[in-house]
Amino acid sequence: MIVLKAPQEQVLAALQSVAGIVERRHTLPILANVLIRKNGSRIELTTSDLEIQIRTHGEFGGDEGQFTSTVGARKLIDILRSMPGDQTVSLETSQSKLLLKGGKSRFTLQTLPAEDFPLVQEAANFGPAFSVPQKTLKALLGQVSFAMAVHDIRYYLNGLLLVVEGKNVIAVATDGHRLAFSQIVTEQEFARQEVIIPRKTIIELQRLLEETDDPVKLAIATNQVKFDFSNIELISKLVEGKFPDYTRVVPKAYKNNFTLDREALLRSLQRAAIMTSDKFKGVRCLIEPGSLKISSTNADQEEAVEELEIDYAGDAIDIGFNVTYLLDVLNNLKCNSISISLGDANSSALITIPDDPNFKYVVMPMRI
Repeated sequence: MIVLKAPQEQVLAALQSVAGIVERRHTLPILANVLIRKNGSRIELTTSDLEIQIRTHGEFGGDEGQFTSTVGARKLIDILRSMPGDQTVSLETSQSKLLLKGGKSRFTLQTLPAEDFPLVQEAANFGPAFSVPQKTLKALLGQVSFAMAVHDIRYYLNGLLLVVEGKNVIAVATDGHRLAFSQIVTEQEFARQEVIIPRKTIIELQRLLEETDDPVKLAIATNQVKFDFSNIELISKLVEGKFPDYTRVVPKAYKNNFTLDREALLRSLQRAAIMTSDKFKGVRCLIEPGSLKISSTNADQEEAVEELEIDYAGDAIDIGFNVTYLLDVLNNLKCNSISISLGDANSSALITIPDDPNFKYVVMPMRI
């Protein structure tokens, strides 16, 4: 039976959309496979890592009929990648194996039974679904995802807090040293829902979402979240736990404020970062009326000093930061200018976008 017969680029694009969560090494060998389910001319491709499940579907030609099996996802992608984009490829059944053909190339692939594939059990009742444009959700996640923790013992920090309430959709991420907050205001009204989405799910969403106005539909259950967009359905388990109260972390009413060019500050910090040591990523910022001096030193007693003119008439403040935390936010923002608000040398700094109340970034100081 010919399971599918379609251009290489069409088959490869469908496989790549589901294969991001597939690990090369698994305790369960079948999790390295993609589940192929054919019904008539429609084919569904599904992958899972027991926490996240991604499914896509499409028309890929081939014989009419029904077929289901699983085959190594990465191997299939690697083979397809090596073929010309406009070449027609076919996948045929051959006893308990699959035969991939393209031009004069032939590949025989081992399969594992579809009934052994562990599908994620979908929650019985999701709350009311809501939609936002793909590019809006992609931008929202992009503004905060860099602040998520990686392998933190406080497991609830290894993810992103998503809050829907009233007309607002809010995303918050923190690793305990810095916190990023972003929100979008929609036309719809939502009942309050608050969930922590795992880091891996967020990274996968950012890869899959496109810069388009096409909608992405979100539905939340007590232990799952579901995203539907562009022929893709992504279901993910949620992180259980209590996320820190971000409203208490964001400082209010700092009196020392100044605005400066984002690009100029980014370049200065990148140069200063060259002179920091791998372990100790500290830069010292001396803020005085009219000027911001950035300096860094390392174990070899080398030094970098940068100076920027700023429109500032507040207190003189000598404060240190992990330069990585500042570079992360500056690289992720797309605006021309940023505003910085400070209390004193021992208080966290607040970075915002002028005339945009929807983004806030809080970074703790470090001793230098």
